[in-house]
Amino acid sequence: MQRSIIYVLLLFFGFNILNAQVIYETLESSRLGESRQLKIQLPRGYNSNKDKAYPIVIVLDGDYLFEAVAGNVDYYSYWEDMPEAIVVGVNQMDKRYEDCMYSEQNSLPIDTGAAFFEFVGMELMPYIENKYRTVNFRVAIGHGETANFINYYLLKPEPLFQAYVVISPELAPNMLEYVPERLAKLESKLFYYLANTNNDSKSIRDMTQALNTSIKTTDNANVFYKYDTFEDPSHYSVPAHAIPRALESIFFVFQPISKREYQDTILKLEESPVAYLQEKYQTIYDLFAIEKQILINDFKAIAAAIEKNEDFKYYEELGKMARDHYPKTLLGNYYLARFYEETGEPKKAMRTYQSAYILDEIAGLTKDLMLEKADLIKQDFGY
Repeated sequence: MQRSIIYVLLLFFGFNILNAQVIYETLESSRLGESRQLKIQLPRGYNSNKDKAYPIVIVLDGDYLFEAVAGNVDYYSYWEDMPEAIVVGVNQMDKRYEDCMYSEQNSLPIDTGAAFFEFVGMELMPYIENKYRTVNFRVAIGHGETANFINYYLLKPEPLFQAYVVISPELAPNMLEYVPERLAKLESKLFYYLANTNNDSKSIRDMTQALNTSIKTTDNANVFYKYDTFEDPSHYSVPAHAIPRALESIFFVFQPISKREYQDTILKLEESPVAYLQEKYQTIYDLFAIEKQILINDFKAIAAAIEKNEDFKYYEELGKMARDHYPKTLLGNYYLARFYEETGEPKKAMRTYQSAYILDEIAGLTKDLMLEKADLIKQDFGY
């Protein structure tokens, strides 16, 4: 038994080495007056698709937080619950205090903290964006002191990041005013995730809860906000619980249509479920600058809703969309045939089913099934 477990672990780690591309680099910084070590994980298919670009996830405290983030990003993107992304960890071992230094007067970065602030925004980000293929969606993740620090990029007239993962932050005092005020005035879409644990110090718990109370009263449709408090983890283990929750929250619209979304939203729509599908993928593009192909799962969910509600008129629009996204497959023809079949045009339905022999099978739709449906119409109507 023990030997089997070891064998499985070896296979697992070997598989990840082959697929995950982790690069170790050293970046010379004029702002810091020294070099800084980076860990960079490229998506699995980075080298095989030269035209594809990716969001960036910047991880402060990269010396210990990088692996937790990189593993979750790789896992969630593998199941298409988030886009593939480039994960960049910044090593702050022995430099954390200096990097996060702020003024006691106004809570803003000073001295070595100001230098690190400029390093990330003026050196690190341009370096990554010039060297790798990226889109304009950036996530910042921090823990403790660095969770406080990433908020400084939110305060810029144009926030450097579009998503902030703030885990058990040791907040500078004025952040309780700065962050809610800035979120209230944002004119662009932004994700803000905040978490703590009951095992944090009292000061972290109190300030995090106070920040949550203030943000909850912020009335701004551009802000997507999520707060979690965990009961059991320690301050040092809470990132392992918060990171997957944060990724789920930030990329919720990117995920395939879930059973809950289908039952609570799609089945209850008064307008076209096909329009809902179009809007979902337009939102993905608007938020993440990614043109995502509509998933087969999502086509099937919309088709199931059409059948359930007997709104067969929507099959025509769905069929045309499926032809655009999967032109060599049966998918679009099947939906168009169902439209003709249910709207009083059996001959068109029969011919559309019969066209299956020149198209590829997909999602459980076979050529035999299409021809059987054509034969049934032929028998029923004597064609």
